[in-house]
Amino acid sequence: MSKEMYVQINVCKLYAKLVGENKGKPTIVMDAGYGDTSKVWDSLISDLSKLSDVLVYDRAGLGKSETSSKPRTSSEMVRELHELLDKVNIKPPYILVGHSFGGVNTRLYATEYENEVFGLVLVDSTPEEYRERFLPTMPQEFQQAYNKQFIYEGNYDEFMKSLKQLKNTRRMLNVPLIVLSAGKKAHYSKESQALWHEMQREILEISSNGEFIIAENSAHYIQNDEPEVIVSAIKRLIENY
Repeated sequence: MSKEMYVQINVCKLYAKLVGENKGKPTIVMDAGYGDTSKVWDSLISDLSKLSDVLVYDRAGLGKSETSSKPRTSSEMVRELHELLDKVNIKPPYILVGHSFGGVNTRLYATEYENEVFGLVLVDSTPEEYRERFLPTMPQEFQQAYNKQFIYEGNYDEFMKSLKQLKNTRRMLNVPLIVLSAGKKAHYSKESQALWHEMQREILEISSNGEFIIAENSAHYIQNDEPEVIVSAIKRLIENY
């Protein structure tokens, strides 16, 4: 089954696609990185849909979704996703999969609605102290390019506000967590790469049941470079259901 939908939530219509043969397992809900549409998950969907239903969607202002007048911060996006799932009548529990900035959203979702989340998979996700601890270790050109990229959904301030929301709400979650860290990041020195892994590993502290995996041959988009690493992580969570 593959069903495309335009779902009216409070402020706008969001595009979503549901794929799978409902096996009575938790629905896999995927949240893409900053400025990315649901298409970034294409490499995984057919494999994942054999395990359970998969929902991908475009956040407001991206892809086929309408823009929202609400601030483009994580807490707002999490509310919108929650409403979307409710409107299309996809019942919890969910396995949330977040790439990059999508990891900020899925962590916040698990904090807000912990009883709806069966598991959390973070795919090279943005740590809350990215700007303070990580960005300064990168070359000037990288930092400038990073700061200039915020033109697609939220602006730079809204993105930083999202990281602050994540930091301020950080607490222990009783949710199985798998953290995937890319081991072959483009333009990273050996030191930056080591710091990246260290900061990814620290995210495990939010769960009593965490696992850390380095995708050795992947740049930031692990779903393109080593999709099987993500599929097997999700599969392990589903097998424990």
